Amino acid sequence: MATIGFIGLGNMGAPMAANLVKAGHLVSGFDIVAGRAEALRTKGGRAATTMPEAAAAGEIVITMLPAGPDVRSVYLGDAGVLAHAHKGALLIDCSTIDVETARWVATAAADARFDMLDAPVSGGVIGAKTASLTFMVGGDVEAFDRARLVLAAMGQTIVHAGPAGNGQAAKICNNMILGASMIAVCEAFSLAERLGLAAQTLFDISAKSSGQCWALTSYCPVPGPVAASPANRDYVAGFTAAMMLKDLRLAQQAAGASAAATPLGSVATNLYQLFVDEGMGGLDFSGIYRFIRKREVKI
Repeated sequence: MATIGFIGLGNMGAPMAANLVKAGHLVSGFDIVAGRAEALRTKGGRAATTMPEAAAAGEIVITMLPAGPDVRSVYLGDAGVLAHAHKGALLIDCSTIDVETARWVATAAADARFDMLDAPVSGGVIGAKTASLTFMVGGDVEAFDRARLVLAAMGQTIVHAGPAGNGQAAKICNNMILGASMIAVCEAFSLAERLGLAAQTLFDISAKSSGQCWALTSYCPVPGPVAASPANRDYVAGFTAAMMLKDLRLAQQAAGASAAATPLGSVATNLYQLFVDEGMGGLDFSGIYRFIRKREVKI
């Protein structure tokens, strides 16, 4: 059993913390939104009343925060993790943020003699609730080995991606693939409809041939072929279009910083921006099928 301070109990953090409690860990949670820490207490955890209290609560501190500036503030401020965590605590940031911030905060943690991992996740809210997340982890191998059992209480796949920041690099590269491939699948189904080819027929063919991909066979954006797809629930989000746009922007930021050519990633970012600008950011990201099907979009 580990003692854990958990900061950030939102849509992802709350079920992740609850799964740690289920696994027998002693978890003290904090969130700036009133009531979230108390909700963790009702599930067997402890409610920290301040961020310093949560930071000092255990041998491991886990954060799940919205963006890079939040991570900098939570770790580096006077009331932050580095100022209040116990000596020798392992720090794990599960937020999805820019690579530069992840590496900068990791360096600050090392200077303060803490081991730190960046460990963004894939799997969305459903994966967080079912403890089936994928963790992409950057940092020292020794720290990764120390974190493995705790991460296993929240996920099924735990991959060491290399040194600090590489977890974030893996996450944004993976989601750039996902965003671009989802758009390609949507375009194919839209074209098939115009050509008189039934969606189920296209699915049956492409699912067994060279067009096969996760966006098609596991998350088909057209109602019918894949029962578990959000398309069959009016695109109620498992992973929102707004979150996809955030990750695509991070990928473009990294591409610019490293002079990498990502033309398809750029187009995907622009399309999701248009979709979100229409007020659709709360829909599942596969809902962009509606946007592509009904419009001739000019980039």
